[in-house]
Amino acid sequence: MIKRTLVLSLCLSILAQVNFAQTVTFEEYDPPSSLVVPENPVFSSKFPFIDVHSHQWRMGERDLNKLASEMDSLNMGLMVNLSGGSGKAIVDAISNIKGNQPKRFVVFANVNFNNIDDEWGPRAAAQLERDYKQGARGLKIFKSLGFSVKDKAGNRVAVDDPRLDPIWAKCGELGIPVLIHTADPKQFWEPFDANNERWLELKTRPRRKRGPNDPAPWEQLMQEQHNVFKKHSKTIFIAAHMGWYANNLNHLGELLDTMPNMMVEIGAVIAELGRQPRFARAFMEKYQDRILFGKDSYKPEEYPTYFRVLESEDEYFPYYKRYHAFWRMYGLGLPDHVLKKIYYKNAIRIIPGIDSSAFPD
Repeated sequence: MIKRTLVLSLCLSILAQVNFAQTVTFEEYDPPSSLVVPENPVFSSKFPFIDVHSHQWRMGERDLNKLASEMDSLNMGLMVNLSGGSGKAIVDAISNIKGNQPKRFVVFANVNFNNIDDEWGPRAAAQLERDYKQGARGLKIFKSLGFSVKDKAGNRVAVDDPRLDPIWAKCGELGIPVLIHTADPKQFWEPFDANNERWLELKTRPRRKRGPNDPAPWEQLMQEQHNVFKKHSKTIFIAAHMGWYANNLNHLGELLDTMPNMMVEIGAVIAELGRQPRFARAFMEKYQDRILFGKDSYKPEEYPTYFRVLESEDEYFPYYKRYHAFWRMYGLGLPDHVLKKIYYKNAIRIIPGIDSSAFPD
C-alpha cells in the first residue's frame, strides 16, 4: 500500500511538471543563461558624457542638486532636458539652473502646435527666438507631429508641412539643433503575427500597434522627416533613436551620406547595436562625428547597459527590458577617441552654450 502511494505521488509530480512545461508561455520563458564567460559590467562611463535625450518635466521646480549627485554616480557631465516647454517654463528652468547647477544642464524648447494656419509659422518662430533669448539652446519635436497634430481645419499636419518651415529656418539662423522624434519602430505597422520581431512588445502593450495607414504608412512618415532635413540644409537635425534605422545601418549610413546636416542619437536602440557588435562597431567608427549619446527615459539603473555595450567586449549579456529585446547583446569595445566623440565632443560641437571645461580635451 505504501509503495502504491509513493508511485502514485511520483507519477502526479511528474505529470504536474509536464503540464507546467507545456503551459509555459513565450512571455514567461526567460531562463538564465548557463553560459560561463568573463563579465565586466560598467557602472560608470569611462569618460564624462552628455545625455542629449532626457526628459525632466517642470524643471523649474526640480531639486537640481540632488539630480546632479545622481548624475555624478554615472559620470554624466551634463544633461540636456528636452522637455523645457516654452515661455515661463523656460524662464523658470533657466533660473533654477543658474541658481543651483549652472554647468550641468541645458534646456531645449518645445513648440505649441495648436491652431496651425497660414500665419502660424512666423508666430511660432518668433516665440522660439524669445525662448532662445531666455536660455533655450535647442528645439525638441515630439512624435505627435506626424501622428496627432492637426491644423485648424482638422487635417493631419505632415512633418514636412511647409507651414512649419519658419521654425526649421529659425533654428538654422540661431545656430541651435533640432532633436526630432518621428514615427516609431517599423514593426508597429506590420502584421501582429509570429513574423513580427516586436510581437512580445505589441502583445504586452497593444496600444502601440498601428494599422498600415495609421495615421500614414511608416515609410511616408520617415520620408516626410527626411524631406525637412534636405530642405533646411543649414539647420542641424538630430534624428532620435537613430532614426529607427539602428537595425539597418547600411541604409542609415546612406542617409547620413546624403544629408550632412543629419545627426543621430542612440536612445532606446542600444539593444539593436548590441546584437551586431562587429558591424555596429564599424558603423560607429565610420560615422563617429555624427553620433550622440542619448538615453530617453532617465533611469539611473539602466545606463550601465549602455556603457557596457559601448565600452566592453563582453559577450551574451541581457538587455533590461525583455519586451524590447528578447535576445542577448555583445560589447562593441569602441576605442577611446570614438567614445569621447559619442559621449561628449559631438554634443559640445553642435549645442551652443555648453561649458566644456569639465570634459577632457
